[in-house]
Amino acid sequence: MKINNFFVIAGLCTASLTTITSCKKESFDDVYRDPSKVTSTSVEKQFSGLQYTFRELTIPTYRNYFVTLAPTIHRYTQIIGWANSENQLNPGAAAITDRWEKYYQGLAQFRELEKIYNAAPELEKADKKIFFLAAKIFFYDQTQQQVDLHGDIPWSEAGRLSTNGGDYTVSYPKYDAAEDIYKTMLDDLKAISADLNSLTIPTAVVNSFKTQDLINSGSLDLWKKYCNSLRLRMLTRVNKSSSFASRSNQEIAEIINNPTTNPIVLKNDDNIQVDIFNNASDIHSRDFLDALESWNNNIASKKMIDHMVSNGDPRLPFMFEPGAGANGVFIGLDQSLPSANQTTLISGTPANPSTIAIYNRSTYSRNQNFPGILFTASEVQYLIAEFKNNSGNTAGAKENFETGIKESIDLQKRLRAISNNSLVAAAPAPSDLEIQNYITKIGWGTNNIQLIATQKWLHFNIIQSTQNWAEVRRLDYPTFTFRVESSDLQKTVPVKWFLPQSEQAYNLANYNTVKDKDNVNTKIFWDVN
Repeated sequence: MKINNFFVIAGLCTASLTTITSCKKESFDDVYRDPSKVTSTSVEKQFSGLQYTFRELTIPTYRNYFVTLAPTIHRYTQIIGWANSENQLNPGAAAITDRWEKYYQGLAQFRELEKIYNAAPELEKADKKIFFLAAKIFFYDQTQQQVDLHGDIPWSEAGRLSTNGGDYTVSYPKYDAAEDIYKTMLDDLKAISADLNSLTIPTAVVNSFKTQDLINSGSLDLWKKYCNSLRLRMLTRVNKSSSFASRSNQEIAEIINNPTTNPIVLKNDDNIQVDIFNNASDIHSRDFLDALESWNNNIASKKMIDHMVSNGDPRLPFMFEPGAGANGVFIGLDQSLPSANQTTLISGTPANPSTIAIYNRSTYSRNQNFPGILFTASEVQYLIAEFKNNSGNTAGAKENFETGIKESIDLQKRLRAISNNSLVAAAPAPSDLEIQNYITKIGWGTNNIQLIATQKWLHFNIIQSTQNWAEVRRLDYPTFTFRVESSDLQKTVPVKWFLPQSEQAYNLANYNTVKDKDNVNTKIFWDVN
């Protein structure tokens, strides 16, 4: 089959990206040297192409961290510190446009996979079903994040220019309601979960799937866990929405009470992530350094540092390093200070270096093996803890909550252990006693949901920023104080992002159906607190 190359026009995603030849993680750079010259495709190639296209929203990349996250979500959740500036709570157009375009490029890749798969002979579709099911799971993960950022988006009709034979006049996509997109995905993920349980991958396809699968290296078991963990996340996200509450409670109970039928990620060995096998290839985290360290982006927030220091958090030396002039003391930047004072604290002088802590460079920004993390055991444990707590099983919730903390500490150790940078000496592994002392200090029994919310915030930090902001909005915790000037146009933290200007320029008729909700102060349907 031959395909054409198009581009994504604004946010319409009316195009499909070209595809690739078969690949291994170790040799991805060879595969992607010149994708514009690739003209043939297959289900397998489109599957790898989907994962590759979404790489910038999965692994730490410069534009996603520096252009999109640093001036928006990282500030809204105070997982970094920064020098206050005018209109700092108003999301910039570049941040929104960049994320929008990256998502719709991936959506276009999925639509091409969908078209090719649906057109294949029935026997081939049966043999290669695992590629399509796995692609849907990953695509739905990315879609949930996009919906959580914007609310209503073009979706069901987006990316169909190729399917529509190149006819632009019928390819401008309508907007789907955020609630409807969630329902469609939840319905399909439930069906996918059942399909995966009855699926046997043909021997002839096993090696191909293992080679093309950049996320789970061909493990059917991990794709099952990814699917059900994503269901658990989404069902929890919509739990307080009146149209989902009953379904949410029922299906969450089914998932956590039937681990054989609905396996989920419960330990770090099963985390869903894109590993870096060759940091010299196109799948790499080399850009993490400039993304985090350029223009004073690597600054620790007082909110996070104070909490970790006061409670003796064992993750502290893995996540952060003290300022050069702090004599080993961890100090975060106070966001209540005037910008001039903050700038002085951040910059320091040769004689008096900055005392402000930063994210540990050997664990994070200079760790060229830093993986693209999609799902961790800690997140799942916290989701279960929240459900059990709300169901009255506080003892069971406590067990999952504490397991979540232990897995989060272990994850930080693992991230440091795979680093190829030793600028900062690796901290000694915390003892069981130190971990238990921290858990005891955190406590349990009062304001349990706030305890869970805080641990999610610490665990996600800058690793899973969009999930962090979604959970902070949903649970309304932790709470933050911002310095606001009388001249600021936006005086409160946004509850979602606006749509990019390109939608008005290229998709106006459809945009007009949602324009009344296109502002940063209109909550998404699941944000009901």
